[in-house]
Amino acid sequence: MAAGAKGSRARHEADKYYDALDVRSPTERERALLAALPRQIAHAKAQAPAMAEILAAVSPQQVTSRAALAALPVLRKHEGFMSRQSRRTPVDPFAGFAAIRWHGASVRSGVRRVFQSPGPLYEPEGHGGDFERSARAMFAAGFQPGDLVHNSFSYHLTPAGAIMEAGALALGCSVFPGGTGNTDLQLRAILDLQPACYVGTPSFLKVLFERAAAQGATRMPFAKALVSGEAFPTVARDWLRERGVDAYQCYMTSDVGLIAYETAPREGLVLDEGIIVEIVRPGTGDPVPEGEVGEVVVTSLNPDYPLIRFGTGDLSAVLPGPCASGRTNARIRGWLGRANQTTKVRGMFVGPEQIAEVARRHRELLRLRLVIGGSSSTSWEPDAMCLHAECASANDELGLNLARTVRELTKLRCEVEFVGPGTLPNDGLVIEDLRAPV
Repeated sequence: MAAGAKGSRARHEADKYYDALDVRSPTERERALLAALPRQIAHAKAQAPAMAEILAAVSPQQVTSRAALAALPVLRKHEGFMSRQSRRTPVDPFAGFAAIRWHGASVRSGVRRVFQSPGPLYEPEGHGGDFERSARAMFAAGFQPGDLVHNSFSYHLTPAGAIMEAGALALGCSVFPGGTGNTDLQLRAILDLQPACYVGTPSFLKVLFERAAAQGATRMPFAKALVSGEAFPTVARDWLRERGVDAYQCYMTSDVGLIAYETAPREGLVLDEGIIVEIVRPGTGDPVPEGEVGEVVVTSLNPDYPLIRFGTGDLSAVLPGPCASGRTNARIRGWLGRANQTTKVRGMFVGPEQIAEVARRHRELLRLRLVIGGSSSTSWEPDAMCLHAECASANDELGLNLARTVRELTKLRCEVEFVGPGTLPNDGLVIEDLRAPV
């Protein structure tokens, strides 16, 4: 092959990916992430007081493997994170989780903006440009330098609008800050400015199309879209495609930014390069086998907001094999529901962590599911509990021991029903509450 032809092919391949990180070998990626991990933990302990408290007993230089990472506590939003945020002070509005602030002695400066999420929770934006790494997802969705992006995520209080704008600007796009609401004004801007790209929720994009049709507009200018913030089923994607929009989805949170994004093959979501992701059994910090549904736990390598083992509360699962797009990072199935399945039975809270403890005490069991309020062989009580347990060699004595363990942990009576291995669905559901809502 001639030298010129080789150069042309290299440029073509480079155009397919955001950068070389998209296609580095999995071994190289894992080595780089695990090399960054102890440095990030040491940084978090030194600069973020809340993380220093949580990780007080942790020696950063010893956390150099996934197994060592899995031994650290999970920081869950509705447990330790929000309770500490409730104790924030004017001097430390981020309750010790951020490594940057805008005032105070001996702190790293660098807060560019402060956001408020429901709770309320306060989150910092540093000076890192694409601070939550959304540009990679936009590139995979076909956004190109010079495109005009209509951004309909909120610019008010919450970070979504700013996150998407930062990514678009990093990619070399121009941005119209539409925000939320004012549908007629946004539609007027769309028809006047003719943006090629849309970012926002899929439902609002549908509203824009329907409002345009009601006003007699024959076509909308969007050709590409990156959507997030809600479910994006195939029927919604097909509806938009029929109207000329090639829409992709991404999964992100206000706390850790981009987690995963969709690519052209539409086979799951590829993990972002700036984080370490684990899938753990709900209510625990224990990683599940590949393919098993569990809670998404993220360790952020962002130096400004160094969250270590942050539990998102979302369910997903790792998909086998590489992405057909050529990207080499692992893929997940996308959002599969919420991991927090805690419920109240007869005045007592029952949570996934208690069912996980049952499994730890009875290693012969496989998958477990506690069903509340369904029909059972001996009870019709609306709050009746029945533990469905996969087991290859069940017997009456094991059933009695299981019922005793559940009662010890929950203070509630429970029936036990054994099923064969592989019988219970792989959907991450540990507690199934069948009682009618009140």
